[in-house]
Amino acid sequence: LSPPGFLISSCCFPLLKAKPGKAKRVRTIFSSEQLARLEQEFARQQYLVGQERCLLASSLHLTEEQVKVWFQNRRIKWRKQSLEQQQAKLAKMG
Repeated sequence: LSPPGFLISSCCFPLLKAKPGKAKRVRTIFSSEQLARLEQEFARQQYLVGQERCLLASSLHLTEEQVKVWFQNRRIKWRKQSLEQQQAKLAKMG
């Protein structure tokens, strides 16, 4: 269900046929404005669920699934960066 003023149609998010019976999504290309807003929300909180995710997706003209996956991928990147920083700090000390 889309909020009033936002119509999300399957034609906006095409699928490519990879194998018979399997559908592969086209990689989403986020605009710089969308990325800036997603990063802003991630800086505020690393987990976005329920109504917050729905509202953010609608305001950015994205699906909830796209926002969910972006946050999942961003958390992985954040953890990797944190680990690298800790390792660099330990290497510097020892």
